[in-house]
Amino acid sequence: MAETSASRPASTILLLRDGAGVDGKSRDEIEVFMMVRHHQIEFNSGALVFPGGSVDAGDKEIVARSNLYSGGEGLSEADRGFRIAAIRETFEESGILLARSKETGAPVDAKRAGEIADAHRVALNEHKVSFMSILADNGLQLALDTLVPYAHWITPEGMPKRFDTWFFLAVAPPDQLGAHDGRESTDSIWVSPREAVEGGESGRFKLPFPTTRNLIRLATQPNVSAALEHARGMSIVTVMPVMTKTETGRQLRIPREAGYDGEVFEVGALG
Repeated sequence: MAETSASRPASTILLLRDGAGVDGKSRDEIEVFMMVRHHQIEFNSGALVFPGGSVDAGDKEIVARSNLYSGGEGLSEADRGFRIAAIRETFEESGILLARSKETGAPVDAKRAGEIADAHRVALNEHKVSFMSILADNGLQLALDTLVPYAHWITPEGMPKRFDTWFFLAVAPPDQLGAHDGRESTDSIWVSPREAVEGGESGRFKLPFPTTRNLIRLATQPNVSAALEHARGMSIVTVMPVMTKTETGRQLRIPREAGYDGEVFEVGALG
């Protein structure tokens, strides 16, 4: 039997906004920001995913600097690390920044976020500058309380690359539209969960299994405020799928109490 690798802590954010109808009025359908992973990326290449990635050493350094974030009261160091990584990865991959002015406490607006992204995002992605220094030099505090825990998934045992991932919901800051970085991701879209799932079924999109399940769950909510209220009231059950090979392909079993409308899922033929 192949030796199981340890799972790496990781985070991802489902950035949400209420959809706009053809007349410009809000419609009863959420939109979520998603990106297409670069085809040369080792993990989930070519897949449509939410922004996110691994918790790194720099995130843990920020945990120790409580002046660089707000809204972390009552959270463990590990929980703060997951949220900091989620916000950093989202900024790296999309340019969207969930932060406040340290001086005024006001959320960073789209104009300021764009200026910070233009000045630092490329260097950050090239590891020429740290996220901690960007925050300190620009008088920013990460807004940890804007993230609402939504799901917790761990890659199945036996896989060569495994992640222990927290999914968070967050309202996209007004007018921060996001743009892919051209490195880890090659395209980005605002899409309704329903359309994304339909795209996965039709072959328009390549969707990882956890992404699909969370999109289906999100699609049951009529708007952003309802989705956040639902998430705050949930009891989150950790999901580590158990994979079984069948005559027709693969089967994944997850806890029914995790709230994904099922326990056993067929996930396609073995390729």
